[in-house]
Amino acid sequence: MAHTDLRALVPPLAAQAFQEGDERRALTLLCRARDAQEPGSPAWAALERLVGLVLIHMLREVEGTFALERADAVLDTVGETRPTLAWLDEEPGAGER
Repeated sequence: MAHTDLRALVPPLAAQAFQEGDERRALTLLCRARDAQEPGSPAWAALERLVGLVLIHMLREVEGTFALERADAVLDTVGETRPTLAWLDEEPGAGER
């Protein structure tokens, strides 16, 4: 099964904000991008997982863990890779090389 490049869904401004230490802005932009996707889709799940990771990074562990659980269930079902915080540092397609 050919996987789509879900890294391309990461808003560049969200990645930039995270890299600059503005986790709240990164979280807001990731949530907006997630909300633009169909709930339960792989695209939604990839962004939901990144939201969860940023929440955990911000020490909001309970909210973050619930987001990871929701996202991972979808991603595992369709056989997609689980995003990591490194996705906020990579260009789209970087993990495919």
